[in-house]
Amino acid sequence: MSGIGAGLEVFPLALGGNTFGWTSDETASHQVLDAFVEAGGDFLDTADGYSAWVPGNSGGESETIIGDWIASRGSRDRVVIGTKVSQHPQFRGLAAANVRAAADASLKRLRTDHIDLYWAHFDDPKTPLEETAAAFDGLVQDGKIRAIGLSNYTGERIREWFRIARRNGLTLPVAVQPHYNLVRRGGYESDNAPVVAEENLAVVPYYGLASGFLTGKYKTAEDLDGAIRGGAAGNYLNDAGLAVVKVLEEIARDHGVAPAAVALAWLRGRPGIAAPIASARTLDQLPALIASATLNLSVADVEALDEVSARVPQ
Repeated sequence: MSGIGAGLEVFPLALGGNTFGWTSDETASHQVLDAFVEAGGDFLDTADGYSAWVPGNSGGESETIIGDWIASRGSRDRVVIGTKVSQHPQFRGLAAANVRAAADASLKRLRTDHIDLYWAHFDDPKTPLEETAAAFDGLVQDGKIRAIGLSNYTGERIREWFRIARRNGLTLPVAVQPHYNLVRRGGYESDNAPVVAEENLAVVPYYGLASGFLTGKYKTAEDLDGAIRGGAAGNYLNDAGLAVVKVLEEIARDHGVAPAAVALAWLRGRPGIAAPIASARTLDQLPALIASATLNLSVADVEALDEVSARVPQ
């Protein structure tokens, strides 16, 4: 188990809810959730904006699916729920009134009386940080959320939130959620990692598999055809990215696991990482993700991945 502050202990892999209501319908989503919990998983990551980008959706679909699953299974006490605010079409930004209203809407969709980890999804430069930090603290004081996380914030803005919170006696954040994986290292390691170490923050990185690229299924432009997430994976379809996949596949063969398990295990072993986030659209994608939580890479494995991934242009 990994600690993420505020007394929260979690399985060292977070199940991403971004596919729920998008590439996974309710039945498939509930099957994945059942299997994840049965395998020992307990950490769920979603957002109020998932999946407003899908034609016909209005936002909150992922939370609604999770909430219906919790209600039908009676499983609220078996999971740690993280959700986010600022991107729902009806609740844009991080003004205090919006944060409070969005939290209430998320609680209703999730069919729970509290959110374990509430993330500021994206920084809102139009709203003073003092106002946002106070709003999040108010939710903690009201018992609606247990802990605060910052997603997609720069290192300096994270430090500023801490300065404000300490100056005003507000609840401190416990976690950060950056874009970080074997082919996207530079931004996090140069900017967020120092403040993570200074404040002893838990790190819950997203895109741990680089939109599927690190599974090894995208090696040519033709492989991207028709793939819903192919456009994002295509950003890494170059010599340096494919060299990372080659090493992943070699190490995966040595351990008898899928490349995805190795990619997530490498991420899990980085300093400060509490639980990488990975999504499973279908049940057959889940075993590789679960395997990553207990896969122990050798020193040579890690060194090989460090070296080849350091050559990827950032």
